[in-house]
Amino acid sequence: MPVPRIEIDRSSPVPLYFQISRSIEEAVDRGELTPGERLPNEIEFAGMLSISRPTMRRALDELVEKGMLTRKPGVGTRVANAEVRRRVALTSLHDDLTAAGRRPETQVLTFDPACVDRHAARALGLAGNAPLVRCERLRLADGRPLAILRNWLPARFDDITRADLEANGLYRLLGERNGRPAVAKQRITAVPAGAVEAKLLGTKRSAPLISMQRTSFDAAGHAVEFADNLYRADTYAIEVTVYNR
Repeated sequence: MPVPRIEIDRSSPVPLYFQISRSIEEAVDRGELTPGERLPNEIEFAGMLSISRPTMRRALDELVEKGMLTRKPGVGTRVANAEVRRRVALTSLHDDLTAAGRRPETQVLTFDPACVDRHAARALGLAGNAPLVRCERLRLADGRPLAILRNWLPARFDDITRADLEANGLYRLLGERNGRPAVAKQRITAVPAGAVEAKLLGTKRSAPLISMQRTSFDAAGHAVEFADNLYRADTYAIEVTVYNR
């Protein structure tokens, strides 16, 4: 049974349960704890760390609520299936998966190099009848469906091909054409999965999905992408660092 390295600073104002939960979370990030591995129960853990059982229980509860651990009677506490945890930054999901040691795979569902979409055109600051490059992709991580990526690009990127999208992340392709996103407006909400989305993502109909709409601009201020993406909420999370001002 693996036991993660946990260091506790009892003189710190940071609560002990938070220090412990963070240490376990970091052990998962480093690969010291892998999906499916069983952890000591809260009594054993509390004894190892010389802390109270309620403190240990709260630390584990925090990770269960975040979806990083599972706890079932007769089975014990185990590391949950790997979740893609993405910080709020202007990066591509393909690159984030690769950096995290995951294996990204892309299935192009729809590709139209000359579509007309008034809503997407308005988001890009173009005339409603302006031709756009439209692509819809299913992104998998280690063979498991993770996200449906729907993007509309200005016509300047109409040399991008279906094969390009299958082999590369979109932001890499934009960067190769002097269109790397530098800033974006983004809106994140939650939506229920419809029948089509549920089938593609391998989840139940009406299961919660994370919806992310984004309009990206290059360093010169030109719009280069409008995205309307859906992510499985049980395998994807967005991390935000906040500061006191």
